[in-house]
Amino acid sequence: MSTEAQTADFIDIAGAPDIPGLRFRNFRGDEDYPAMLEVNNGSKVVDDLGHDLHTLDTIRYVYGTTPNHDPLHDVLIAEVDGKMVAFNRVFWYSELDGDRIYMHFGFVLPEWRGKGLGRRMIRWAEDRAREIDAAQSDKAPALLETSAYISQPAIENLLREAGYEPVRYEYHMMTEDLEHIPEVPLPEGLEVRPALPEHYHAIWHANAEAFQDHWGATPIDEQDFANMIKDPLVDPSLWMVAWDGDQVAGSILNFINHDFNKRTGRKLGYTESISVRRPWRRKGLARALLARSMDMFKNMGMTQTALGVDTQNPSGALQLYESMGYKVISQSTVYRKPL
Repeated sequence: MSTEAQTADFIDIAGAPDIPGLRFRNFRGDEDYPAMLEVNNGSKVVDDLGHDLHTLDTIRYVYGTTPNHDPLHDVLIAEVDGKMVAFNRVFWYSELDGDRIYMHFGFVLPEWRGKGLGRRMIRWAEDRAREIDAAQSDKAPALLETSAYISQPAIENLLREAGYEPVRYEYHMMTEDLEHIPEVPLPEGLEVRPALPEHYHAIWHANAEAFQDHWGATPIDEQDFANMIKDPLVDPSLWMVAWDGDQVAGSILNFINHDFNKRTGRKLGYTESISVRRPWRRKGLARALLARSMDMFKNMGMTQTALGVDTQNPSGALQLYESMGYKVISQSTVYRKPL
């Protein structure tokens, strides 16, 4: 990008903290990802969120495929003397009940915290959400949303001061080992088969359909399938899928974060996106698929498995995972307030 273009993308932010050399600007495209990765991961490491670090591939994927998100306008970057020290972003989605949700997430390097950057960037995100909402063709009820882990008390305090209230709680859970996996038979009439390319769409659609019953569900969008297949962490060879004839009854979209395992020396597999469609619920299918997934990872040389769960999931997922040896290692809170 030319020097003239770079100068033009700086933004005057009223009420910005008095930090010598501080400037705010827009996202400049691919050239910004290495510095964004440094800020994202540097922020998460100090907050004990090492399980959620990005690589260049994953941060490009997330920011390039998020629906209703234009990074050139919906990302705010803070620099001090030309070095990126913080950024945040805004995107939106519509829930099945008609509410429009504006999500925002921000990251500040630890040495620049406590100076007012986080507070001002939250206000920018709210202002940006109002701009987007004012241009919407319909006037649906609009809410702001973000989240914070229990290891981020300063962020939680900022959100409460800004009028946000907790609406949902999520656990990150992990097994201590894979030495006591129960043998759980599949419900009668079902079979597990490898996921083949011609089945990827049906598996994705069945998973999306099952999650329509969950809190915060959104309409099924075919673009989500196109985006999901491009996810660097997606590995259909690890998916555990139960079939009833030609119908997907349930699935677990397992994956391994090889970068995390290499960085930490762990041997961890993720048993995520656990879903069972309505006609096959209350038959023990989720437990059977989970036991098979854990056994698969053990045979691959993994020593632990992990997942995330909505603690208020109406299907009893939390109790299931606890019974399979998963223990809570971290908690996050979803916060909302009216736009």
